[in-house]
Amino acid sequence: MRLSRLLLVRQNFPDRAIRDIPAEVHGQLSRSPFAAGLKPGSRVAIGVGSRGIVNIAVIARSAVEYWKSAGMRPFIFPAMGSHGAATAEGQADVLAHYGIVEGTMGCPIVSSLDVVPLGKTPEGIDTFMDRSAFESDGVMLLARVKWHTDFAGKIESGLHKMMAIGLGKFAGAQRYHTFAHRLGLEPVIRSIGRQVLRSGKILGGLAILEDAHHNTAKLAAVPVDDMERGEEELLALVKSWMGRIPTDLDILILDEIGKNISGAGMDTKVVNRSVYGAYNPWPDTPRIERIFVRDLSELTYNNATGLGMADVVTDRLVDRVDWKPTHINALTASTPAAIRTPIHFPSDRECLERIAPTVGKVDMGEVTIGWIRNTMELSLLALSENLRPQIENNPQLEILGDPREIEFDASGNLVSMLAQLGEMAQVS
Repeated sequence: MRLSRLLLVRQNFPDRAIRDIPAEVHGQLSRSPFAAGLKPGSRVAIGVGSRGIVNIAVIARSAVEYWKSAGMRPFIFPAMGSHGAATAEGQADVLAHYGIVEGTMGCPIVSSLDVVPLGKTPEGIDTFMDRSAFESDGVMLLARVKWHTDFAGKIESGLHKMMAIGLGKFAGAQRYHTFAHRLGLEPVIRSIGRQVLRSGKILGGLAILEDAHHNTAKLAAVPVDDMERGEEELLALVKSWMGRIPTDLDILILDEIGKNISGAGMDTKVVNRSVYGAYNPWPDTPRIERIFVRDLSELTYNNATGLGMADVVTDRLVDRVDWKPTHINALTASTPAAIRTPIHFPSDRECLERIAPTVGKVDMGEVTIGWIRNTMELSLLALSENLRPQIENNPQLEILGDPREIEFDASGNLVSMLAQLGEMAQVS
């Protein structure tokens, strides 16, 4: 089988990176009303989630330092539902792998799955809050605002979702996803968020926005009395910055998927695939006919959520899967289809040779291919040479070097062009 040669391509997204993150955190929090009702010495709980947020340790440490400078006693707690295999130790370990430990943060890390009931929403949903957070004098959330993998709305992933799924821990996450199956996730997280705010425990949230390079591009202190409108505006802004695959593809190759990359393992709105198995459900997003996933990210700790969205994977990926956290995650989120095992073969070469004939083209040289490291890293990618007209007509795209044959090693696995592309980008 002879597939088209590949071109190394750079997407020239705007760079919106904040240059001095600690100063911006301190400025946002010092101008906020978060500390207004607190007495000196108050215990402030800072909720941090499980996503692979760039600079999260720097942001968390800066928030801790702000609260200390204000005369408070901050501590950090994991605000994550079933992640970390739904154990207190596992969730603390997730934070530790991001560098969020007592020694580097300068404050205690308090991890527990104990919750306190906060009553029922108007829809009859029992609402919960992490006990250590509830027993503090006030709770501040650190959450990245972005699009959600399962639905589209005015509020998706961010402060409200953390108030619901994150603060509710495993007990809440199970119930909330059950109701969301019937009512929709956005109405559920809005309703639970309002119930959590009625507790009077929330001081506000520091929203984190990332640009298409996944730089920290905006930090915004959002007060409780403006939480819904503020988050809606921030989501609309960050959606306008979103990085995308620039063209339709017959085959998309991903080097890795993982929970640190996306809650769904791979960003559904990048690969145009639903966690429920639907192909190309998102309008105004390039069509992707087949997805080939080569491996799991090291930072997903063998949680293979998202596996079921691929069409073909390698044997080495399947052999790495830790099914306990994978099952817990998918069943808690009511998305069992997201962990179905796709067809799998021993080598990258066999995966490509078996899947390419299924895209409806007789001449394999006409099969269009894209290759990315993961759905967070879209600045640098490889595209097949037969896409050159589309590439050259897109002013945001830049071809780096001559086309190259798809190369395999002695074991039949791809020789990474993306690593070479990264080296070239650093030199330029």
